[in-house]
Amino acid sequence: MKQGTILNRIVMFLFLAAILAYLAGAAWKGLRDPYPTVQAYAYSVDDTLETTGYLVRREQVLSGTGGIVRLLPTEGEKVAAGSTVALLYADEEALERSQRLETLEEEARQLSGAISAAGEITQGDSGEKVTNAMVELHAAMEKGDFTRLESQVSAFKSAIYQQAQRYGDAGDLAAALSAAQEEISALRSQTAQSTGRISVTESGIFSGQVDGYEAVLYPEVLERMTPSEVDALEQKALPVGEGQLCKLITDTTWYFICPLGEMEAKRLSEGGTVTVRFSRDWSGDIDMTVERIGTPENGRVAVLLSSHRFLSDTTLLRRQTVELVFHSKKGLRVPTQAVRVETELQTDPETGEEKMVDVTCVYVQVGITAERKPVTVLAQGEDYYMVEPLRFPDDGEKEAKKALRAGDQVIIAGEKIWDGMIIE
Repeated sequence: MKQGTILNRIVMFLFLAAILAYLAGAAWKGLRDPYPTVQAYAYSVDDTLETTGYLVRREQVLSGTGGIVRLLPTEGEKVAAGSTVALLYADEEALERSQRLETLEEEARQLSGAISAAGEITQGDSGEKVTNAMVELHAAMEKGDFTRLESQVSAFKSAIYQQAQRYGDAGDLAAALSAAQEEISALRSQTAQSTGRISVTESGIFSGQVDGYEAVLYPEVLERMTPSEVDALEQKALPVGEGQLCKLITDTTWYFICPLGEMEAKRLSEGGTVTVRFSRDWSGDIDMTVERIGTPENGRVAVLLSSHRFLSDTTLLRRQTVELVFHSKKGLRVPTQAVRVETELQTDPETGEEKMVDVTCVYVQVGITAERKPVTVLAQGEDYYMVEPLRFPDDGEKEAKKALRAGDQVIIAGEKIWDGMIIE
């Protein structure tokens, strides 16, 4: 047997022995330690109700025909009136011509800029621009961040052209610009015949998804919808018309309509607000206004909510299951074993009368002693309580410092224990 093999086995044996010794020591300490602790941490408990409904917006479907469609804005992007939102190409050849045209137009702008700035840029400036553009592009590639790649490449090429204009023959750049402009002119005439455009007549939020609900769900119809009509939306076949390619959301207010039980709806009030928690296709909490609580139908009502926020983030959402958050409690979470109820003699500060009262508390390890922290129980779970520090009207700064805080090491077991007891 080789010496290296024996040595490896010895090392592995010692390593395994060390792990077993550590585990045995931890287990022995756990058995002998009558005062184990756990850290208290911030926690919240929400009073929620799950419901399924539909997002409704004022939407204008945009149509067009073409063999190949190219959407220009990103999903949820704001577009101005008169903007082109889609290009329609007759075939692949038309698409390639259009892409070549865009490349040449960008190159022409860079060449023109380099020629125009020739007299304004010093030798040091032109070299520094090239270096900075190259460093920025290299750093982005190293990080794998391609969000600004197109603009970074453009800046690098522009810096190169300016450097060439300063040190090279100015006629070369002028000739290159002239050649690019000639090709641009020829391509424009060709693309005009094989490329169509979809433009918008008003400003709004762009969406590249058309789902058919645009024809049946719009703000005006929501005022009279019943719970059964909301339910029926799931079963409706809503075909998308031929040539319907994208849409424009023309109002910043959007809605969510859902059915609720009559008793559940009574927890809401028209004109009030409720937090709606999205957690499926998009995650976020939105405070929405209660616009309408409909007329009861078989023990249920249709509830209409509205918001002006997060429109660009929710353009792809339609049928969604959400949680309505009626109330949220925040406190500190501690194990049930840590919470104790102790009886003690207290003096009423107003009457001076002494009486026995029950105090709910936990004990926290502070150094080598146990310190009592009175608490109020806010909520109870399967194996925990959510508590908050008990406050008294005459609490001073010294008493406030003794309040239970997140991060305190709460004692969860033990025999008889009292405030100030040495536990180590």
